[in-house]
Amino acid sequence: MKFPVSELIEGVHPPPISEVKGWLAAANPKLSLIDLCQAIPDYPPPPELIDHLAQVMRDPLTSRYSIDEGLPEVREAVCRGYRKLYDARIEPSQICLTIGASQALWLAMVTLCRAGDEVIVQLPAYFDHPMALAALGIRAVFAPFDESTGGLPDVAAIAGLVTAKTRAILLVTPSNPTGAVIPPETVQELHELARRRNVALVLDETYNSFITGGVRPHGLFRDPSWGDHFVHIASFGKTFALTGYRAGMLAASERFIGHALKAQDTMAVCQPRVTQHAVQYGFDHLSGWVAENRVMMERRHEVFRGEMAKPGNPFRLVASGPFFGWVAHPCAGRSGREVAKRLVEESGMLLLPGEVFGPGLEGYLRLAFGNIREETIPEAVQRFREFKTENQNH
Repeated sequence: MKFPVSELIEGVHPPPISEVKGWLAAANPKLSLIDLCQAIPDYPPPPELIDHLAQVMRDPLTSRYSIDEGLPEVREAVCRGYRKLYDARIEPSQICLTIGASQALWLAMVTLCRAGDEVIVQLPAYFDHPMALAALGIRAVFAPFDESTGGLPDVAAIAGLVTAKTRAILLVTPSNPTGAVIPPETVQELHELARRRNVALVLDETYNSFITGGVRPHGLFRDPSWGDHFVHIASFGKTFALTGYRAGMLAASERFIGHALKAQDTMAVCQPRVTQHAVQYGFDHLSGWVAENRVMMERRHEVFRGEMAKPGNPFRLVASGPFFGWVAHPCAGRSGREVAKRLVEESGMLLLPGEVFGPGLEGYLRLAFGNIREETIPEAVQRFREFKTENQNH
């Protein structure tokens, strides 16, 4: 290639999952691989959903565009689901169905911000968020990670970062990578801060169906004027095991959605119809199945916590939830990338280094529980326990 590309895109680091999977060629051949890298369910959609989609595919309309924001009946099904999960006062006109939560994030940011604007991002941050902001020329202002709270946001610290250039406060709950859930009262305080400073509170709630006990994530949707300062991002890929279908959503005020559709039309036109039918079927028929999977993920989490707490483990669990664990590694002065590569090569463990989730996080690793069965968790933690630190090697 002889021509230049955008300096902004040149400054974005490569996709972390692709980088880490590139290390597999050097994985220890004597050990079966334990994949703790990517946050995808290891179970398929239920057979009844697949059977339903087989019928849907016979309809010629399934191969055509829908309207940009998605079929009205699908958005109404989402609203019914959100009225159960959030006690939400939400209407189809406040929803745009998207190509996964990642596209919903892009829609939100291009609607909110211009190049040079600022968005406050809580560390550790889901890596796609700073990558997207950097590509758009938006400055990510990082709220510091406090290990003592498991990375939960400090409202006062975030308030101190708001400037005249701030357009949004961007948070993920439950957190990817820590698994921590922002308490509803803290969400309310953050929303009040956004209201006072006239910025948007943007919550990425991709894992909202995997909160322990199935409790309500927060009460923001109960306020009829929730769209004044709240923008919601969601993914149904984890909820209904549809990650390859790219099933996401942006929810905001009707006015905000109207502006976002200008970008939607140039970016994706619409979420694929087959995906929309899958989402509608999920909300209409799969609430019990979703709850069973949540309980299964809760069990994996509890087994992992119990195994990590046993003596003799040089790795320290800092924060966790049903989908993720955030672990401090024992190799002082070494980056998470160096330790993660050694874990692949020596222990047959694939996971993500902490530094891909933001600056200053080289001492940590992210573990995802979607790919690991409950019966494999003790072996995984045993490999952590047997890992030789550099002091043991020399």
